[in-house]
Amino acid sequence: MKSKASIQAILDTKRARLAMYLEREALMLSEDGIRTYALGSRSVSRYDTDLKAIQAAIMQLGDEIAELEAALLGERPRKAVGVVPRDW
Repeated sequence: MKSKASIQAILDTKRARLAMYLEREALMLSEDGIRTYALGSRSVSRYDTDLKAIQAAIMQLGDEIAELEAALLGERPRKAVGVVPRDW
């Protein structure tokens, strides 16, 4: 079991990373995050980094932050229980 101080340190780090990912996503969704290349009469526009990867990282960090906050409050993670119905 981790101590509250170590959980809080990890939580602070993950919150800072989440803030950076959110800033990067906002930059990518504006016109600054798109690069345009042209060769002759053809042109292509691309993001500097993969938008889906950044959005997936944001979702994952959100889930991890929620788990750490629950652990900090002393809540236990959910336990999966399977029920098998039987007809005697």
